[in-house]
Amino acid sequence: ETRKAFTPDGYMRTGDIGIMDERGYTRIVDRKKDMIIVSGFNVFPNELENVVSLCPGVIECAAVGVQDARQGESIKLFVVRSDPALSEEDVARYCRDNLTAYKVPKYIEFRDELPKSNVGKILRRELRSPH
Repeated sequence: ETRKAFTPDGYMRTGDIGIMDERGYTRIVDRKKDMIIVSGFNVFPNELENVVSLCPGVIECAAVGVQDARQGESIKLFVVRSDPALSEEDVARYCRDNLTAYKVPKYIEFRDELPKSNVGKILRRELRSPH
């Protein structure tokens, strides 16, 4: 296992995906295992969640990939709302207005709360697993 964690030139594989800016600084954007591949396009859940969390009536949200026979994966969005009048269509419309078409969730599910770790991090793996 340790050997798999390192590249031949000594770098450690963390599973994080980062972007390097023009000054050489790296910013971590997401985890590789959480990336959703929709029709060959990479979708980072954090990017989607950052946009949707700005939707009026949304407290927090989490995006996961679900199997899709046609696209490989589709996006399922779990939403905790502050406004009970907020509908799936309202969230979908907000997504269509603020995201590229392939990043718009195919499924939207409202929850009272999202599963979290002891430190408050949303547990996407629990959202991915069927109940």
